[in-house]
Amino acid sequence: MTEKATFAGGCFWCTEAIFKRLKGVISVEPGYSGGTKENPTYQEVSTGETGHAEAIQITFDSTIIPYSKLLDIFWHTHNPTTLNQQGADRGTQYRSVIFYHSPEQQKDAEESMEKLENDHTFTDPIVTQIVPFEKFYVAENYHKDYYDSNKSAPYCNFVIDPKLKKLLDEYAPLVKEEYK
Repeated sequence: MTEKATFAGGCFWCTEAIFKRLKGVISVEPGYSGGTKENPTYQEVSTGETGHAEAIQITFDSTIIPYSKLLDIFWHTHNPTTLNQQGADRGTQYRSVIFYHSPEQQKDAEESMEKLENDHTFTDPIVTQIVPFEKFYVAENYHKDYYDSNKSAPYCNFVIDPKLKKLLDEYAPLVKEEYK
């Protein structure tokens, strides 16, 4: 069954590169969600004034990879304990958010966050927002497949490569063969 998931976990170049590598993921679109400006541009979102977060919208086959597994990977491939920041990227556009598409997704997200908190998985409290999905605006074309098109760029080497290594180390059975 085809479903959608929308996550913000810092820079969308990172999250797109991670989630597109998973079996059962049909597509990943980088874009903007959670703000007030209609059809925002990257330049506008970068100011932090539109209220949007850099996000990805995932289309996935839930018979191959369930939403709960996407959540698990989301939690473990970014830092959900830093407010409006991922590494050197700072501002509300880099906040951690789960935009749920259904009551079931909301329940799964809240339960997974509660379990992580109860298990003390992270040293600091989780600051990830769990909010209803409203709108998603697809980012400009040059953001699509950014990592795969710019692997030698310093940002890709220093920020995205370690996240992909972690994905392979911890979730190898879930990674598509062409990315192993």
